[in-house]
Amino acid sequence: MNVVAAFLVGLVAALHLWFLVLEMFLWTRPAGRRVFGTDPEFADRTRSLAANQGLYNGFLVAGLVWGLVADKSDVQLFFLACVVVAGVFGAATVNGRILLVQALPGVVAFGAVLAAR
Repeated sequence: MNVVAAFLVGLVAALHLWFLVLEMFLWTRPAGRRVFGTDPEFADRTRSLAANQGLYNGFLVAGLVWGLVADKSDVQLFFLACVVVAGVFGAATVNGRILLVQALPGVVAFGAVLAAR
């Protein structure tokens, strides 16, 4: 596999690992509230929803790492497609910034993996 493509897939995995930490462990803390622009009451009320969302990010990380370790571009492409779809949906329903933070890195990595095949 192309080193650039592997790096980009790893970067997307690292981003989603950070999202997991933010949503599962920092959601109600000042750092998490600052990132997501929430107040303490909202963060407390939505803690379990955020943790669930963080868990799904963990599944994306697991799939991307699996694809890297096994050197399986089809697995990488599947999970990158999931990242892109989730990013587009999040941008449309929650915050347009998600398109740049989540979907764009996924699209770039997807293109790099395709080019490396």
